[in-house]
Amino acid sequence: MFDVRKACCLYGYRGSIAHNLYIPPKEPFGTDDRDFMGVCIAPMDCYIGIHQFDHKEYWEGSNDIVIYDIRKFVKLLIKANPNVLGFLWNKEEMWEEISPIGQILINNKSLFSTKQAYKSFVGYANSQLKKMKHMAYKGYMGDKRKRIVETFGYDTKNASHLIRLLRMGVEFLKDGKMNVYRTEDVDELIAIKQGKWALEKVQREAEILFQDARDAKEESSLPEYPDICAINDMLVGIFKQYWNIKKI
Repeated sequence: MFDVRKACCLYGYRGSIAHNLYIPPKEPFGTDDRDFMGVCIAPMDCYIGIHQFDHKEYWEGSNDIVIYDIRKFVKLLIKANPNVLGFLWNKEEMWEEISPIGQILINNKSLFSTKQAYKSFVGYANSQLKKMKHMAYKGYMGDKRKRIVETFGYDTKNASHLIRLLRMGVEFLKDGKMNVYRTEDVDELIAIKQGKWALEKVQREAEILFQDARDAKEESSLPEYPDICAINDMLVGIFKQYWNIKKI
């Protein structure tokens, strides 16, 4: 297996740090990991031979890392996957590495600004809503997070994800730009993580935001679907540049 980290054309923060919502582990409600994402170009034989590479998830110390092959990454962008789409809209200081190839992806992020975001963001939000209200402890939860769920009767971290996802989705549908690094509502979102909102208040806010998302989709001027030909041309151009291929 090749060194996926060294093959990255993009690498940076994702998750709570990228969203400006990180609560350090030493804090009473600190259950956040240090999350990173990368995009890599695999060796040529992974594209034209029998070898394949899709993505790799692993831990490096306290860092939770996922690295995608560039083709997998672009396919997720086409579907407006919130985590992957948000990665391209990272605040500048959230990047640890941007190669010329990675810059091409960032420069073309508007190719993925479509109404597909409604389905993906609302879908992810619904998933967080179900997790939030379900009291069963999952394997990904540490002891501290389990205690928080016991204390408040719902998963406050999932609740914060729920409200953030819906707000980001509504904003994105309005203008095709993603506000990943939260500023105006950062205090509210952290307060939710800290259990300062009652479950009923979270649910009322979510109901309003689900309707806002429906309205935003109807009023959105974004295209319904991404331009697959333009995206394909971009990706072919990236591979030609990376491997210094003159003609295909």
